[in-house]
Amino acid sequence: MKTHFELNEVTKKLPKHLHKFVVQQPYDEYTPQNQAVWRYVMRMNVDYLGKVAHNSYLEGLDKTGISVNTIPRMEGMNRILKEIGWAAVSVDGFIPPNAFMEFQAYNVLVIASDMRTIDHIKYTPAPDIIHEAAGHAPIIANPEYAEYLRRFGEIGAKAISSARDYEMYEAIRLLSILKENPNSTHKEIQEAQEKVEWLQNNMGELSEMAQIRNLHWWTVEYGLIGTLENPKIYGAGLLSSIGESKWCMQDSVKKLPYTLDASNVSFDITKPQPQLFVTPDFAHLSLVLEQYANTMGIRKGGLSGVKKLIDSKNLGTIELSTGIQISGVFSNVITDSNNKPIYIQTTGGTALSNRDKELIGHGINYHKEGFGSPIGKLKGINIPIENMSPRDLEAYGIYEGKTVSLEFEGGVKVEGEVITGTRDLRGRILLISFKNCTVTHFDTVLFHPDWGIYDMAVGVDIVSAYAGPADVNSYEDLGKVSETKTHKINYSDSDRELYGLYDQVRQMREENAISEEVVLGIFSIVQEKFNNDWLLALELYELSVENNYSTQNEIKAYLDNLKVDEEYSSLINDGLSIIYNEQVV
Repeated sequence: MKTHFELNEVTKKLPKHLHKFVVQQPYDEYTPQNQAVWRYVMRMNVDYLGKVAHNSYLEGLDKTGISVNTIPRMEGMNRILKEIGWAAVSVDGFIPPNAFMEFQAYNVLVIASDMRTIDHIKYTPAPDIIHEAAGHAPIIANPEYAEYLRRFGEIGAKAISSARDYEMYEAIRLLSILKENPNSTHKEIQEAQEKVEWLQNNMGELSEMAQIRNLHWWTVEYGLIGTLENPKIYGAGLLSSIGESKWCMQDSVKKLPYTLDASNVSFDITKPQPQLFVTPDFAHLSLVLEQYANTMGIRKGGLSGVKKLIDSKNLGTIELSTGIQISGVFSNVITDSNNKPIYIQTTGGTALSNRDKELIGHGINYHKEGFGSPIGKLKGINIPIENMSPRDLEAYGIYEGKTVSLEFEGGVKVEGEVITGTRDLRGRILLISFKNCTVTHFDTVLFHPDWGIYDMAVGVDIVSAYAGPADVNSYEDLGKVSETKTHKINYSDSDRELYGLYDQVRQMREENAISEEVVLGIFSIVQEKFNNDWLLALELYELSVENNYSTQNEIKAYLDNLKVDEEYSSLINDGLSIIYNEQVV
């Protein structure tokens, strides 16, 4: 199979519909300043997180092959990740939640390919390679957490969204792109911010996807582990943010025990969170996940599950008690006087499956106008159709060539000539097909003989309802790639000159060919043309200190002067601290 990305033992198992979300990592587009930002953040993280992160973090950095000095290449990460049964792919920013979860279910880490700018060095509003590679990847080296992540993806991919969830996803995606792009206007950002805030305040009742995203946020992204009095960090959002990893440890941030209640605590990505949740261990995460899964349509089915699918206006699946699975966009459900579903209806292309495999001849091209079927038992007959033996079926006139009238409890009536039945491998009947068939619910015609062959699904109850199709191969264009693309930053000639200086410093360090004369020359240009670039000056100071150059005093005075700006003060002080610590060691 030919793809636009590298296939390995893990990624070759990805279903084809996920391939469209994968992009080539734009490694050549990372500027030398981007590389310096990566190095700065990673050095800060390793120094600080070694004290406050779960012990899996530093161990995981080694196991996943993530370098402190260089932005990782996807190919290199994959070579090492495969040793722990995982892989990584590059994507363009935020992708739809169901797709994100599905990648996780296949042990594939989704890594946003962009790199945060120096203006967002402490925290980026957009997912970037620091967040994904340096935040998520190290912790999955812990086997118990890795299984939690995979299982979370497996369950999360089946969570039913509301119609407004996708609107929220697009709004957050746009806001994150605009905030990270230095060329965005204040008006653009303000309008996008207002849209996100309006949606956050008008989401209505939380959908399954909204609730499971809450659980994801309070664990995978912003989770703490250990005791309430002395928690450690394991959430990727905290691990990848040098600002938030310190902020979260303050007493002003409330620490709460992690329970199922967290599913109803929404978050605002634009603001620091007022509370965080602490799990005692990774095993507890899986316990809460299973507790939540027990509340979902995939395990409860019934009327509530069908209604969730109808409200979502998206592709979903219900499974009946026989095992037949109906995948489509659900548009209607008829209930009886006891509020029990007695008839379901889809609109548009619908596929029928069993055990997640499409039934031959029952794909979306055959059922292109939708599908409807009664659910339940026949009126006045104790034995359900699904439990009838061949002799029972004959006794009730349900066999090939026989014209029959089947009246269900609740008032749905199916009248027509039986053509054939479809059974599973165990012999249980899943589907009965009729010709010259009329289906009614009292005075309402649900199917007319002129519409062709009528296929009736067999099942007493709806045992499961979930997002997406039963067979991923039933729908060729499954999932939607956002039309809002990450903006490519336009660099000026001045920017390119600055990045050229960063590149010189980088080469000197990597080749161990450091010259005091060159350091002084670059510093003179920085003072003259780039007198607010603190990071390049910090790198020059590092080289001067390491080699005991006399220029170090002049550069230190320059950095001290920059610290007058509060925005730079903590960044420079943290950088100086790392340089001095390394000298002592």
